[in-house]
Amino acid sequence: MEKMPFGKKNYQWMIIGLVTLVVGFIIMSLDSEAYGFGFLGLTLGPIVVMVGFIMEIYAILIRPEASKPDVKK
Repeated sequence: MEKMPFGKKNYQWMIIGLVTLVVGFIIMSLDSEAYGFGFLGLTLGPIVVMVGFIMEIYAILIRPEASKPDVKK
């Protein structure tokens, strides 16, 4: 059986990163200023989106945990 490129921990971090990205874009869309030039659209939303991208990069770069080798008798 071939080894999967990512482990359970990788996928968990990927899901957390995707949720963070979506929340960041929602925060940016909630800005009530014209053309999104308020605090939510220019400061808070982009920071949350950047944190989401950093989480995605981390999820890709962490090594999956080594599984126990199959012992055949």
